[in-house]
Amino acid sequence: MAEKSVERRFAEDLDSAAEVCVYAKLPKGFNIPTPLGHYSPDWAIAFNEGTVKHIYFIAETKGSMSSIDLRPIEKAKIDCARVLFNKMNTNTVKYDVVKSYQDLLNKIQ
Repeated sequence: MAEKSVERRFAEDLDSAAEVCVYAKLPKGFNIPTPLGHYSPDWAIAFNEGTVKHIYFIAETKGSMSSIDLRPIEKAKIDCARVLFNKMNTNTVKYDVVKSYQDLLNKIQ
């Protein structure tokens, strides 16, 4: 049996997580303009109120964030998205790159 992809495992964990209210795999049409071209994050996640610090989370799932593993343009677009979401500074929306659901929980709690 083939190993499950990072995104497949992430979706399965979102499905079974009690603190997740709703989530969506974002379509390629949802994108963020960057100086390097459009960037499409992977997920939008809303948590049940009171269960975690951040209500909304935009996530990019990667098996590794090592600069060796990411194409330079991909890493640069992720960095641009991080700057954009940090400028929004709403305290209810957070953006980050995660490799698993547990990694996501560690970043928001």
